[in-house]
Amino acid sequence: MSESPNGTATPASIVDALKAVAGNPPKVRASFAKGWCVRGTYAPSDRAGDITRSQSFTKPSRVLARFSVGGGNPEVADTNNLVLRGFSFKLGDGDHRSDILVESAPVHFARTLDQMLAFLEARIPGPDGKPDMAKVKAFSAANPETPNQANYVAARALPGSFAGTTYWGVHAFPATNEQGETRFIKFKLVPAGGEITLSEDDARTKPADFLHDDLGKRIAAGTVRFNVMALLDRPGDPTMDVTMRWPDEDRRDEVRLGTIVITGFEPDPACDASIFNPANLADGIGHPPDEIFAARRAAYTISLAKRR
Repeated sequence: MSESPNGTATPASIVDALKAVAGNPPKVRASFAKGWCVRGTYAPSDRAGDITRSQSFTKPSRVLARFSVGGGNPEVADTNNLVLRGFSFKLGDGDHRSDILVESAPVHFARTLDQMLAFLEARIPGPDGKPDMAKVKAFSAANPETPNQANYVAARALPGSFAGTTYWGVHAFPATNEQGETRFIKFKLVPAGGEITLSEDDARTKPADFLHDDLGKRIAAGTVRFNVMALLDRPGDPTMDVTMRWPDEDRRDEVRLGTIVITGFEPDPACDASIFNPANLADGIGHPPDEIFAARRAAYTISLAKRR
């Protein structure tokens, strides 16, 4: 395993490396810098309590959310088919609020913090503004699990709408139900209207910010709806390695926890004044045990401080 040589990766060094890969744009998020703030509602299913006692998921609530495009460059084109789409949302009220972050791939690009730092450092642009592809290839060869995310994205058609994209939570969350039973779940948000994708020819005709305009039209039509699904674990599933999918994950037993409907845009400051903190989980959903999740809480706080 080729990781950061001194085992020195910290949440702060990860944020710095994310910014460096993007060319250090000021006053923006270190990751998923380009995005739009929205509001909506959440309605639970009658089966939510079978999976979690978390009132975030078992009670109706308002939703504050943000759709985004991956990477630290706020000017990235929506037609870039190599970057992720993201969706972050807060649901629940008062003491029962949870922040969930999901993205358009079911795996992360690194298993440990040291590996994540080394992955990013290999991609920092040189004086010509481009990364050294020999370094990138050497790192990928030494760390064969790290291209899993990019390979998943590359194998799929370009998302044609935020509203027609499936989003995954790459972590395994311990969920405790109303009977006190705990098992691991993965979150998956499935567009109620199905996937919406673009061919390469269609993508060439689209403007750089077409996802915003598309989202506005679909919100006005009342068609931005997602089923919030819990994928259910089986014995032996990997819960510590976010570069790996669970075996047969696409054919897993799953339970619909509820439905999110996006009803309008919110001013950017509504989402930018704070963070969608992945560690903010109401009782009934626990913190995933993997190393990447443990670092995210600090990293998001550091990133917020840097953009103020």
